[in-house]
Amino acid sequence: MAITEHPPSRLRAWMLEGLSDMGKGIQQAPHAAPEPPHKGQRWWRVMCLTGVDYFSTLGYQPGIAALAAGLLSPVATLVLVLVTLVGALPVYRRVAEESPHGEGSIAMLERLLSFWQGKLFVLTLLGFAATDFLITITLSAADASTHLVENPHLTSSLHSHQMLITLLLVALLGAVFLKGFLEAIGVAVALVGIYLALNVVVVIVGLWHVITAGHLVTDWTSALTVQHSSVFAMVGVALLVFPKLALGLSGFETGVAVMPHVRGDAADTEERPTGRIRDTKKLLTTAALIMSCFLIATSFITTLLIPAAEFKAGGKANGRALAYLAHHYIGNTFGTVYDISTIAILWFAGASAMAGLLNLMPRYLPRYGMAPHWARAVRPMVIVFIVIAFVVTWIFDANVDKQGGAYATGVLVLISSAAIAVTIAAHKAGQRKWTVGFAVIATVFLYTTVVNVIERPDGVKIGACFIAGIILVSLLSRLARAFELRVTSVTLDPMAERFVRDIASRKIRFIANEPDRRDKAQYRDKIEQIRSDNDIPATEDFVFAEVTVTDPSEFEAGLKVRGEVLHDRYRVLTLESASVPNALAALLLHVRDTTGHTPHIYFEWTEGNPFRNFLRFFLFGQGEVAPVTREVLREAEPDRAKRPHVHTA
Repeated sequence: MAITEHPPSRLRAWMLEGLSDMGKGIQQAPHAAPEPPHKGQRWWRVMCLTGVDYFSTLGYQPGIAALAAGLLSPVATLVLVLVTLVGALPVYRRVAEESPHGEGSIAMLERLLSFWQGKLFVLTLLGFAATDFLITITLSAADASTHLVENPHLTSSLHSHQMLITLLLVALLGAVFLKGFLEAIGVAVALVGIYLALNVVVVIVGLWHVITAGHLVTDWTSALTVQHSSVFAMVGVALLVFPKLALGLSGFETGVAVMPHVRGDAADTEERPTGRIRDTKKLLTTAALIMSCFLIATSFITTLLIPAAEFKAGGKANGRALAYLAHHYIGNTFGTVYDISTIAILWFAGASAMAGLLNLMPRYLPRYGMAPHWARAVRPMVIVFIVIAFVVTWIFDANVDKQGGAYATGVLVLISSAAIAVTIAAHKAGQRKWTVGFAVIATVFLYTTVVNVIERPDGVKIGACFIAGIILVSLLSRLARAFELRVTSVTLDPMAERFVRDIASRKIRFIANEPDRRDKAQYRDKIEQIRSDNDIPATEDFVFAEVTVTDPSEFEAGLKVRGEVLHDRYRVLTLESASVPNALAALLLHVRDTTGHTPHIYFEWTEGNPFRNFLRFFLFGQGEVAPVTREVLREAEPDRAKRPHVHTA
């Protein structure tokens, strides 16, 4: 009776379908259908994609600065601008040189470390990156809902529904990605252009009111003098509160991540895209200068024109200082337009962060074998991230101020890691002055990170949860995929091919041998032991297969096989791989496919505790070689009649 195979359910097929229409604006995930090559976009257009994250912080940054520094907000903001232009900007301009394909500072640090410590270090940074991007989604949605709820036309009917509105905005973001995400850069250009134009109007009107009401500046300076004994005291306090303003540094990591979309020059090559690097530096510099001007101007006018009580929780300017000025000084009609623009760019900042998550995780985890198979599909990952965003929103009660610490922690850890990475790169390049300069910048950011963690530990707690979750899921995934055939290709040198052709005329027999002393006695004794244990006639001959473990933390790699004759009589195939069983299984399958004959391989049982031996295989690529080789072959070749034979005695 024939067995009817049922096709996968429509829901399952839809969930696991690659999101092939993400368009030119966002880099495609590895599983997605390949898009035709495109020429990229002008750097200023790509800057707007970064800007939906970076520039949107104007929606809440002035209010956070006022809460943190009070009357010193403009001075503290000047410190932030100085750190941005003298610290973060040079760091990420160097990152653009070192990783021109959008890998960012994480990839720079990954190259410095190998083995499991390198993988765990990258997973830790991914945890903080996930904190940064996910809090961007939840914080931006919370601030967007604040602008909606506090609009004078809507506050009476929506004031008690901020949590629901925030969750709906997050859900809408997820729905967009479940359906598809197309032409992100075009949308970003429109949103950023409108938003910055409206902010220019607000700033001009605000400065006009400050200038025409001369007493405001006098009152402000008098109050500063009363509170602080000298200019040095003001600067000292501004430095102390600077970590709380670190949200204004967001966007630099995204600026590097979008590098592949910068058009560059026609003469650019993949090895050295000079034009792309140059234009990305323009992107980073222009964005930093625009944001710095807005930060200084907005912190000044909001501090002088808005009563301090309005910045606090429940105040009309809490989380929406510039919107408060727009309504108060220009009118509710303009204020409503400003609210709509702010809501749109804040919501789209979440879209930028979601795209970053969907492209950051597949960049590393599949390479490490630390992602379930379904993680290669966009839609399941979107659902996972949206559910996590729901939980974070609920924990922080959809409050912008409560999420500031977590957001700042993610931003500061990434910038600190970038500063450390470029310091090491400059040192290796023998650039002493740059090394010292970057080391100072790294020290500043590390200090800021530590202070932020001490004062607002919520960020590192959330980061720790993400790190623990990523490491746990990654290790479980690696464990579940332990028996996959992880060799991407097999290449034999001429001598190895000669050995295979010669032995294929008879029964193909390999002996798995650990490369130890490699003296004549070892090979002679090994053959005698295998003949005795398996009752093989003396007329049968063998080829030894020896695997040298390189970096067992690697998951996938090609396999190169080299043939050599030792002691004038023993033929040896030498292999280098991250895993002994995987290398042997790949060799056997390759020999079967190229010769048309089923090979045999002979092992001796591994001595010792089986569980301990399995841990050795999992962590160090060797241990329970015989049974694991057989299991890898069983998964790779379901047909027992075609499967290479494994003998153990």
